[in-house]
Amino acid sequence: MIAEDSVLLRVGLIKVLESVGYEIPAAVGDAESLLAAVEEHKPDIAIIDVRMPPDFADEGVKAALLIRRQWPDVAVLLLSQYVEERYAADLLSANTSGVGYLLKQRVANVDDFLEALQRVADGGTALDPEVVAQLLVRKDRDPLRKLTPRERDVLALMAEGRSNAGIAAILVVSDSAVAKHINAILMKLDLPQTDADHRRVLAVLRFLEVG
Repeated sequence: MIAEDSVLLRVGLIKVLESVGYEIPAAVGDAESLLAAVEEHKPDIAIIDVRMPPDFADEGVKAALLIRRQWPDVAVLLLSQYVEERYAADLLSANTSGVGYLLKQRVANVDDFLEALQRVADGGTALDPEVVAQLLVRKDRDPLRKLTPRERDVLALMAEGRSNAGIAAILVVSDSAVAKHINAILMKLDLPQTDADHRRVLAVLRFLEVG
């Protein structure tokens, strides 16, 4: 499902997604229509513009948060024209699975966009690298200061939603090296001994300062 007030982008998204096999039960231009469509169709994932009519403020974010509360099985991917970290933080603080936040410019790189979309649809996360980069710049307080530069690189890629294998490919290191870095990150952030997936989420939330 798509909620985007720009007709050109909405049509473009429909064409791209349908070309790779996605079914689009509804494509709307405002938050009110989005909520009605989600209630009717219960889609697997909703792609939502951050700013929509009538005020072009944060209607999309509010709708996404409402969707996550009322229909938690519906994944949401927010699209924004600009980096606005608090929207990513708001979304992740509400639910840490099946959420994403990307800049609209990422749609132009179709393969990367589709990979992020599928990751979110499968219950993972996808944060725009620009959001992560800005967060890294302002993270100068403990406990993140304990991390080495390489560990910060790994944590940033975790925040983007990358798997161990994905991180290893980007950093050109072995899977075992990534696993060691992640273990070190979890220890330095003093995260509780729980299942691995939950600890990864906690690490990302610590990074975003929403947990």
